[in-house]
Amino acid sequence: MFRALGVLRLVVLLNALGIYLWRFHGYAHSAVGWLVMAALVGWTVFVVWAYAAPHHRRPWLLVADLLVALAAIGVSPYVKGEGLNATLPGFWVMGVVLAWAILWRWVGGLSAAVLVSAADLAVREDFTQRAYGNIFLLVLGGTVVGFLSGLLQQTAAQRDRAERAAAAAEERQRLARVVHDGVLQALALVQRRAPELGPEGVELGRLAGEQEVRLRGLVQQDSRELLAPLGTLDLVQLLAALQTAQVHVAFPGTPATMPAETASEVLSAVESCLSNVRHHVGREAEAWVLLEELGDRWVVSVRDDGPGIPEGRLAASAAEGRLGVQQSIVGRMRDLGGTATVHSSPGQGTEWELEVPRHPERPLVGS
Repeated sequence: MFRALGVLRLVVLLNALGIYLWRFHGYAHSAVGWLVMAALVGWTVFVVWAYAAPHHRRPWLLVADLLVALAAIGVSPYVKGEGLNATLPGFWVMGVVLAWAILWRWVGGLSAAVLVSAADLAVREDFTQRAYGNIFLLVLGGTVVGFLSGLLQQTAAQRDRAERAAAAAEERQRLARVVHDGVLQALALVQRRAPELGPEGVELGRLAGEQEVRLRGLVQQDSRELLAPLGTLDLVQLLAALQTAQVHVAFPGTPATMPAETASEVLSAVESCLSNVRHHVGREAEAWVLLEELGDRWVVSVRDDGPGIPEGRLAASAAEGRLGVQQSIVGRMRDLGGTATVHSSPGQGTEWELEVPRHPERPLVGS
């Protein structure tokens, strides 16, 4: 839209220059008028260049753009003398109003149009039907373009979300085929044959069966569910369900309501931490889970009294291709816009701090 506006600004600039060349002989101070037109040319070239780069579109640029237009309107009576029926910039002020509308939506377009119209009326001796028509179209155009600009951005965001959901559904189907042909069949075989190994095999078979059911439900999930809103969940209730004789959960007395996808990912990260406790400390080892509300974020702490993690062990595991911690814990929190920090030293246990914003936004949409 700013590229199209750049073309429009050049067109209305040529129009203003043409009218001035046609009529400047009859103006009271034509030399000053030439300086004003030169300033409009220079400013137009500058703002077309500036608006082309998103990082240049700052409030000071739009305010300066408006002030240039108001100054050009204000000096028009001095340049033209008595009998003013049109300002020096003429339709050039459209560019300012539309720039405000594109960046600040209908409120910006309406505000800029009102300010420009007020300045135009202030320098006129008579309020004619032609002046009214121009002002009406300017106010209407600024408001409509601002509304359409906001609508266009919403549509683009919805399109991006739909494309991501479709890509996720396609990837889920591809992974489902791979998992079904390999991992699920292996888990089913372990579940059938493990009881032959005795009591420990029975436990192994039970765990394999649970994971098979969970994984099968994940990969066979209808892809349409990915396209539907997931609603909200209370993280307090999800964490409370983890309470066992070995796992002690503490949480605030108020609900921790958040998007269902976010709550599910945080729960999965906590479960990964507890899984590490069972595997590296022991099945009977105790763990403590604490949920806290700290200003603009939720913090979940998972602590154990195990032997701790030797310094450099996590980095070495990642280098060896063991990405469980990186993907299940750190990766999940990073995707939610949060962080996962581990505090551990030999002989002093391990504590994970999982932080997630109160209103997380996935960092997947660029603008």
